[in-house]
Parts: sequence; structure tokens; C-alpha cells
Amino acid sequence: MRTSRKGSVEMPAFVRQLVKETEKRVSSFFRAGRGGGAAEGEPAGQGEKEEVNPSPYLERPVLDKLTEEGCARWGLTYALGSMQGWRANMEDFHNCVPQLGGQLADWSFFAVFDGHAGSTAAQYCSQHLLGHILATGGLGAEDDPETVKGALVAGFLQTDRHLHSAARREGWERGGTTVVASLITPYYVYFANCGDSRAVLCRSGQVCFATEDHKPYSPLEKERIESAGGSVSLQRVNGSLAVSRALGDFSYKGAENRSPIEQMVSPEPEVCVVERSPADEFLVLACDGVWDTISNEELCAFIRSRLRVCTDLRDVCAQVIDLCLYKGSLDNISIILLCFPGAPQLSAEALHQEAELEDLLESKVAEIYDELCGRGEEPDLLSVLTILASTVIPGLPPGGGIQSKRNCIISAYYQQRDTHHPSVHNGPAGS
Repeated sequence: MRTSRKGSVEMPAFVRQLVKETEKRVSSFFRAGRGGGAAEGEPAGQGEKEEVNPSPYLERPVLDKLTEEGCARWGLTYALGSMQGWRANMEDFHNCVPQLGGQLADWSFFAVFDGHAGSTAAQYCSQHLLGHILATGGLGAEDDPETVKGALVAGFLQTDRHLHSAARREGWERGGTTVVASLITPYYVYFANCGDSRAVLCRSGQVCFATEDHKPYSPLEKERIESAGGSVSLQRVNGSLAVSRALGDFSYKGAENRSPIEQMVSPEPEVCVVERSPADEFLVLACDGVWDTISNEELCAFIRSRLRVCTDLRDVCAQVIDLCLYKGSLDNISIILLCFPGAPQLSAEALHQEAELEDLLESKVAEIYDELCGRGEEPDLLSVLTILASTVIPGLPPGGGIQSKRNCIISAYYQQRDTHHPSVHNGPAGS
């Protein structure tokens, strides 16, 4: 397993310049929308009290990426990619355990924790959830689906109880975390979802299974919330919390004479099991910072296309993160990509098509740049991107579109600028 963190010093100059050139537009958008765009766990409509409740967004995104990769002995390979993005704080955590050890050496566990109203709950659960699941004793060599499903539910509930004890002991009750987890065994893939992070399994080139988000306005979730004395307004629990199931969030779990799973916010995961198949290609676990901008089908199509031109799964995760950022994600972005032996492989034909696409994009950028110069206009980056976005470009990655090649386009733009204005400095200083 290898872990790396790319610092801002290594950030490509063209990315820094893009952020600089779009900063004013994006900042004005945030200032205009702060009153109605609260973060998960934050009360909505607080724009008029900005000095008390500062914006959950930054003036510019944090683009450093945390990446991790590894493999299991039975042929699974995986990678993680995570980025803070536009959020003021990084509240995502994760688990990547390719081998559980002992009689479970061929079992793997992966999870994404998306915290809200602070990172404490997400960090705590990332450190303790797996231990509580294992402590149930329900995971064994017999791999009985009902027993394993029961162990996953019990592990979540036990984690929530211990988290509550820690919260009382340390004097905090605010904040929680969604969780999406997958337990992979020799015969099954188990999914445990609590909140609006999501898992998607791709088989034979199609979405085979996807977890369902737990939103307050979903009929069954809304019924439980109201039965516990709460309400759903602004599509949030009591007008504040954007998810109806989570670990933590104990201020929503105080209804008397009701079990933990009957509270306004339930810690009970929805657990599903899918029998494994040789046709399984890959599995994605990701926070809502991904799913807010791309559908299950689009993401699977995009990842399949990237696996044919890229052997480094960390790079595939980074491309997904960039795609979501360019498509407008304002959240922390975290994704775990798990590839089964049947995943798409590197293709000479796909590599050739990718090279042709990038050559075409470079020539289109050159044409647009020259055309703008010929009209006496200054070819700024946003103008070039806008014109190119309205142009029909054949061969773009499925599910990704023009946004997925934004870095290539930006690089081509700066090549043109350097050619036309060689004295313009494009280094780190001042950018």
C-alpha cells in the first residue's frame, strides 16, 4: 500500500491560473447564495447572520489530493482519492482494509465516512466501526448472508452507542456522519448504507446494484421523522439536517420511549447483499460530493473508459474528482474504486483514440485562440472554454463529456498563450 499527498507547490500552474481567473465569479455566486445553501447539519437560511455563521465555503478550493492504493491476495485492486474542494473544512474519512486477517483473510472491508457539522463523528467512526462489526462474532468462514447482515447492523448500532458515550464524556452532541461500507467475501458483496453517500456495482458494463440515499423527504424516512416528533421542511429534518440516517447527530435522537432506529435520525444501515459474479468489473464507494454532480450510469461509463487508457487507479480516482469539481461540486469529494479481476483492461485501440481526441482538442483550442486574436479580442481562458463547450467534439469520454478533458484544454490554452505572448510568465509566483 502506498499513500501520498500532493502539496500546492506541485499543483499545475494552469490549474492555479484557472482558479485565479474564476475566483471573482465563483465568489460572487457564493455571496449571493449563502443564504439558501447551508451545509449538511447547518441550519438553512442563515445568510443574514453571516458574521455568526460564516460561509461553509472557501473563496477558492483546496485542490490537494490524498491518494492511496493497494490490493488483496485474491485479485482485488483498489485506490482512494479524496479532496477538500470548496468546503471550509475536510470532514471526509475512509477505511481501506483489503484483508481482514485470520479466517477472514479473503474478506475485505471498505467504507467512506462523510461528516457534517464537524469532523469528530466521521473520524471516530472510521476508527471504530470495523472493530464493532468484528466484535459481533457474525463474520465467519461459513459466510451466511443473514448472519453477516445482522453483524453489520449490530456493528453500526454499537458504534453509535459508543459514539454517544464519547460525546457525553467530552461535552459535544452536535455533528454526525453518513457511512457507506462494503464487505467483500469470496461469495458475496455486502453493502451497508446509512445516509446519502452511495455505493455502485458495475457488472458487464452496466450498473448492477446501487444503494438508495436516505433523504428526509423519502416517504418511509419522513414517516419515521414525524412519528418521532420531528418535521421535514426545506427537504431537511427540522429544516436543518439534510440526511435522515447517520451516526451521531444526537440532538435528533432524544425522543422518549422510542428505540434508536425509531428516532428522527436513525443509525440503522440499510444492508443488502449481492452474489459475486465473474462479470463483476468494479465497485465505487463515494460521498455525495460525487453523486451531486454525476449519475450512477454516467460514473460507471466514465470509469470504464478511463480503465482502458490508464493503469494507475489513483489517477482514475483523481480524474473522477476533477470531473466532479468541474461539473460544479461544492463539497468534499471522496471516492474508493475497487476493481475485480473482470475489470476493463488497458486497450491499444482506446489509447489511440484518446491520443487522437487530445490532438483534436489542442487544434480546436488553437483555432479558437487565433480567431479571437483575429477579432482583436483578448483570448482569456474562460472565453476559450465557453466557446469549446458549445462545439461538437466527437469521441469525448462517455459519462464525462467536455468537463472530463478540462485539464487537457487548459494546458493547450497556455501553450497557445506562451506561443503568442512568450514574455508572459506562467510560473508559481504570483499565480
